[in-house]
Amino acid sequence: MSEKILTIGYSALANRVKNITPPVVNLAHEVFISIQEPEKLDLAFPNNFEFRSIKSNDLGVAKSRNVVLKNTKTKYLLFADDEIVFLSDGIKSAISYLEANPDCDLLLTRAIDTNGVLRKDYSNKKENLTKFNTAKAATYEMIVRVDSVRNKDVAFDEMFGAGAENYLGDEYIFITDLLKKGGKGVFLPLTTAIHPEESSGSRWGTESDLRARAQVFQRVFGRYAPFVRTAFYLKNFRKCGGFNNLVKFIIGKV
Repeated sequence: MSEKILTIGYSALANRVKNITPPVVNLAHEVFISIQEPEKLDLAFPNNFEFRSIKSNDLGVAKSRNVVLKNTKTKYLLFADDEIVFLSDGIKSAISYLEANPDCDLLLTRAIDTNGVLRKDYSNKKENLTKFNTAKAATYEMIVRVDSVRNKDVAFDEMFGAGAENYLGDEYIFITDLLKKGGKGVFLPLTTAIHPEESSGSRWGTESDLRARAQVFQRVFGRYAPFVRTAFYLKNFRKCGGFNNLVKFIIGKV
């Protein structure tokens, strides 16, 4: 049996574990599930595939992803949630790239929705990752070289992400922290996953949304954050509420 090279690491609340679809990936891999709120674990625990798991009473997706990162035993880690269906060919191509490019610490790929449509306006060519082209990264698009990330002491900031007050930006912060510590990230136009479209209940443009985004930019850009917030707000002027929130967002006091 081939040595396992990849972990597919799921973060899931206990009552959603039953929704996980067994990944069909033609590559030696294992599955790890970080389970939060174990007292709510449904009796229909997955029994149609093998996996390792850890249960925790902590809440927050960043905390859960850090559990996955800490407990991964393989060379590479692909993050996942319970809504994902993975595409074997794209993942195999991604791992082949990482094997051929040992200086690459993180590979960012792309996903389609359930209708086969690309979920974002992805680049159609290879790009090196920077602070300015990774803000829309999703965790399930990320494959990391585990030892490199650990050696650079990079982890998800638990003050951000679903379940935290600043409910977004944890992926962006993770990538930019890796880059700040000398890591290299690359985007490749490989399709590795299917993920449903975002729900219509998005908080985009609400006060809580703007507050979280302001804090994300502060975390990533530090003293330069007001300039970045200004550019972001003007680009999304109507979505952000016009002049009503402009000054508050720029100074980070929404």
